[in-house]
Amino acid sequence: MRSSPVCIGLTGGIGSGKSAALQAFARRGAAVCSADDVVHELYADPEIIDAVKQRFGPGVIAPDGSVDRAVLGDRAMAADGGMRFLEDLLHPRIGEARRQWIARQRALVPAPALLVCEVPLLFEAGLGDRFDAVVVVTASESVRRARVSERGQDFDARAAMQWSEVRKVRGADESYVNDGTEAALDAWVGEVFGRWAVDGPR
Repeated sequence: MRSSPVCIGLTGGIGSGKSAALQAFARRGAAVCSADDVVHELYADPEIIDAVKQRFGPGVIAPDGSVDRAVLGDRAMAADGGMRFLEDLLHPRIGEARRQWIARQRALVPAPALLVCEVPLLFEAGLGDRFDAVVVVTASESVRRARVSERGQDFDARAAMQWSEVRKVRGADESYVNDGTEAALDAWVGEVFGRWAVDGPR
């Protein structure tokens, strides 16, 4: 048995089902770090709020003073260099928050059986070697496009900023095509958990 839990980086294209997979890992006892939760906390930081307000205007701030992420996303993609600005602002802070989270989890006694960090742009940011293993959840384009459309988001604009699904899968230690049911995804996560949580890869 390993003395320190394996830390998996979970990634995949927009609409692939990363969040559902992360929840399935959590149900099995893995300690999970949601990228969305980290970003939500960062957008409550007055320094971040002020920076995005100055760059994109007061319209990105909701009436309660928080960042309106939907409006910010649209404006950042429409503005020249807008997404790069957000990446430069957020990514170093996200990375530091993730490193601190991993250190805290590994210091626990007993430590969790498995650590899973959701990192949407894992490959794009060159973070593949930061984890013991990389797990990719993918899906066919038609399925991903439909899921993203249901959320009212622009699939093409967001997908254009990411590696292709084929390229992600080639770089993964584990991958799954999430075109089926949530139960099927959950069953696959159970298999991955079994391979990595106790004895490491086998």
